Order: sequence, then structure tokens, then C-alpha cells
Amino acid sequence: MNYLCGDFDFCLDEEKIFVPEVIQDSIRNLIRWAGDDPHREGLQDTPQRVARAWREYCQGYDEDPGAHLSRTFEEVGGYDEIVLLKDIPFQSHCEHHMAPITGTAAIAYLPGNRVVGISKLARVLHGYARRLQVQERLTAQVAHSIWNNLEPQGVAVVIEAQHGCMTGRGVRTHGVSMVTSRMLGCFLDNADSRKEVLSLINKP
Repeated sequence: MNYLCGDFDFCLDEEKIFVPEVIQDSIRNLIRWAGDDPHREGLQDTPQRVARAWREYCQGYDEDPGAHLSRTFEEVGGYDEIVLLKDIPFQSHCEHHMAPITGTAAIAYLPGNRVVGISKLARVLHGYARRLQVQERLTAQVAHSIWNNLEPQGVAVVIEAQHGCMTGRGVRTHGVSMVTSRMLGCFLDNADSRKEVLSLINKP
């Protein structure tokens, strides 16, 4: 399978990623610019490791997260209440400093006439998280993907995460979480429905 990133082809089989020399040189230059010697023993293989790691971090660019919602089920025994998957761990990287974003998400929807396997909700989250992101956009992308593909009565997505660009640099403030939410359909328009889903999300 081939992946195109900018002007470079990355060839990925199941276990090995081919890293062009120009990419490795770029990482060596970054190491050198940071103040170290990229040719010393401990750093000789670092350019390939870093490049391969970033292909894994950003593998969400190679998929359509909404495709995970294509297989749905209609025979649900008349179930017509909220479906909620919470405490889903994820990792992303911020597009401003390429620093880690780590956190958890809660994804809920009120079915119309279709439901989806619960693992697919997590796959949608990871598909968008494995890109360079801002948390606000990630939250909206997950919510709108579920809304557009499942056509439910309502969607609620709440994400809480810590940002490496705040803890590891700049203000260097630890223990701070950022919370974002996106409500659609009945969870946006109906106060009682919104109260119910937030109660379920916040329930220990």
C-alpha cells in the first residue's frame, strides 16, 4: 500500500515503513539545530524511528473515519434511548507545536432507526485524532461524522484532554484539562435531553 504525504511516497507493508533519505536528513538537521550530534551512537537510528512514529501518529489521514459507520443495525428490540460510550482514551498531536494531546472522550447518540457497533464510535474518534489537530475541531468532526452517517435524533461529544504544548513548554502548567463539547439535534434543541445526556456522561 502506498501513502502520499506532500511530495514523498511512503511505502507501508504490515511491519516496515520505508523512510526516504530526505526525511531522515530533515530530522538529523532538527537534532543538530537542537544542539546534539545526530551521528553519535544513541541518535544514529533516531531519524528512521521518528519518521516511522510520525507515520503511525498521523495514520488517520489515510482513512475516512465515517466509513466505520457504514454498517448499521435496525433490529434493536425497540430500543430508543441514549447510546453512550464514555471514557474512551485517545492521543493526538496539536497542529501548532506538534505536541501530544492526551485525553478521553464521551460519545453519545439518540438513535433514529439505526444503531452501530459500539467499537465503531471509538474508531471514528481515533480516525480524526490521528491527525494534526486542535481539540475544538476534533470534537466537532466526531460529532458531525456520527450525525451525517447515522442520521440520529441527537449527538453529543465531550472531550477532556491535556495538552503538551501547555505542560511541556510556554506556560508549563501541569494538571490542567481542557473540555470541549458539541451537541447536535435534540441534545442541542431540547434542554431536558441535553441535561439527561450530560448527567449520564458525568455519572461516575
